[in-house]
Amino acid sequence: MTTKKSAEKKLVSIKKSPKSLGKPMKGRDILVKALVNEGVKVIFGYPGGASMEIHQGLTLAPKIRMVLPRHEQGGSFAAGGYARATGEVGGCLATSGPGATNLITGIIDAKMDSIPIIAITGQVPSTVLGSDAFQETDIMGATFPLVKHSYMIQNVAEIPRIIHEAFHIARTGRPGPVLVDVPKNIQQQEGIADFDVSFDVPSYRPNLKPSILQCKKAAHTIQTAKRPIIYAGGGIISSGASAELRAFVKKTGIPVTTTVMGLGAYPSTDPLSLRMLGMHGAVYANIAMNHADLVIAMGVRFDDRVTGKLAEFCKNAQIIHIDIDPTEINKNIVVDIPIQGDVRLALKILHDFVEPKKEIKPWIKQVQGWKKEFPLEFKLKKGEIVPQAVVSEINKLADDNAIFSVGVGQHQMWAAQFLDFDKPNNWLCSSGLGAMGYGLPAAMGAQVAFPDRQVINIEGDGSFLMNIQELQTLKIENIPVKNIILNNAHLGMVAQWEDRFYKSIRGHTFIGDANFAEVAHAFGIKSETIYNPKDVVPALKRMLKHKGPYVLDVKYPYNDKSHGHVMPMIPTNHTYLDTCLDANTSLRDYWKKKGLLKE
Repeated sequence: MTTKKSAEKKLVSIKKSPKSLGKPMKGRDILVKALVNEGVKVIFGYPGGASMEIHQGLTLAPKIRMVLPRHEQGGSFAAGGYARATGEVGGCLATSGPGATNLITGIIDAKMDSIPIIAITGQVPSTVLGSDAFQETDIMGATFPLVKHSYMIQNVAEIPRIIHEAFHIARTGRPGPVLVDVPKNIQQQEGIADFDVSFDVPSYRPNLKPSILQCKKAAHTIQTAKRPIIYAGGGIISSGASAELRAFVKKTGIPVTTTVMGLGAYPSTDPLSLRMLGMHGAVYANIAMNHADLVIAMGVRFDDRVTGKLAEFCKNAQIIHIDIDPTEINKNIVVDIPIQGDVRLALKILHDFVEPKKEIKPWIKQVQGWKKEFPLEFKLKKGEIVPQAVVSEINKLADDNAIFSVGVGQHQMWAAQFLDFDKPNNWLCSSGLGAMGYGLPAAMGAQVAFPDRQVINIEGDGSFLMNIQELQTLKIENIPVKNIILNNAHLGMVAQWEDRFYKSIRGHTFIGDANFAEVAHAFGIKSETIYNPKDVVPALKRMLKHKGPYVLDVKYPYNDKSHGHVMPMIPTNHTYLDTCLDANTSLRDYWKKKGLLKE
């Protein structure tokens, strides 16, 4: 029987000669070296009793930048922001128990949006697992449905292989989060590790190559369509297929609309761009989708914020669906031509089979007419800051290659509507999960990746409060994120729903006035508050000119059913005809008055 003492001192036996493998190393140091071998440059981690050995290893071998968030959730969101901005795997680290569970929101955010991150958690010694030891939590069990894969390391010799597998799984196929749980005794145990590892997991073989036959079938359908439209999502960005999408559109002339995850996949300023579709998307994008005779869905999952009432969604169109995840095909919408595989490879194949579509000129003219008739717009109000105008002005003032991050709420949708994205990876948004508190730490992660680029976080007051402690991280680590807080003292999006569906009865959505400039000042961060619309542009210029982190607190009143609401809006489980164009008019009513709709 192996005792606890002998287990911790035991050197790992291996088949190769010890001389060829180097000196014995602690598990923590093997882990750090394995991370370096995977190209890790940054980890966002918060230490604790079960992870401090790893932190010691990181400190003594400073090839990896260690950024200390002020909350583990901030660390996992920062890892996600880093991954979204770079296209590389993000990394976060936490101790056992509460440290590990605080990572969970960031982990499921990465799962929902297909973002590659590695979450490393310290664990109580394996010798006391199952005894309810101090800060013991079954984090593998807790995250089982939330990760792409998970590991608990039980032998020092396994560390290089497991880390290599974890990174390969996170970044390949449909990207996603992978958890690696490391008991403390394994971190402390010494062993001679073999870093010459290769990926050999027969059960994990994602198919990347699309069917040529299906692509030919899709190309024929594209050629015969009179009213085609491309519906592009985050899969375009995660597969690096933006250039291929642009080439395909240039050749075919087919208009493009994107999901909120797909912003930047195709230039939003291009004439063929219909910007974002869905619940708060452009009216003309939703009209075009539902008048198309062919929908070419690329790297999307037909989520409810896009489809609305499933039975009525694009019911007169044929649908081609390209996706790397076979479980997404026919999950929400039954499609006519499924193409399973990497969307970048599929676009390359389709490009060779399609021809320019001159016969769709009447369709393009009709779509352009809808764009002119239903523009995304807002009205200014004398003496009062209009939040959409703030977003519009920062869009003009920011660098062309600026990275924008958002929290979740009204400000998120206004940013999606009025910011222009001509490049991928410049938009950081918790889309599928919709996690408030995402904006600041995600921006922090992106700024660490690109210290010389503009990174601008647009937040609502409710969302900003959820991870406001990361202001200290910005200050201490000198991370120059610029923060714009659209501050109306309300949980604006929930209040909007109360106005429209609950007779404006406030169910705890007034959160009170907060002076974020004073809070930022307490953290040692440059800040200011503005109330007057004439101060918006000068304040934004001062913020962008400042070299360090900045908080601009923009105060404006919440106004029921005027510019206080995000418009347009399709109510849940309704159709595009039910789009609220403003506080009192639906698209259905508008078209009936013009004699364009008979029911």
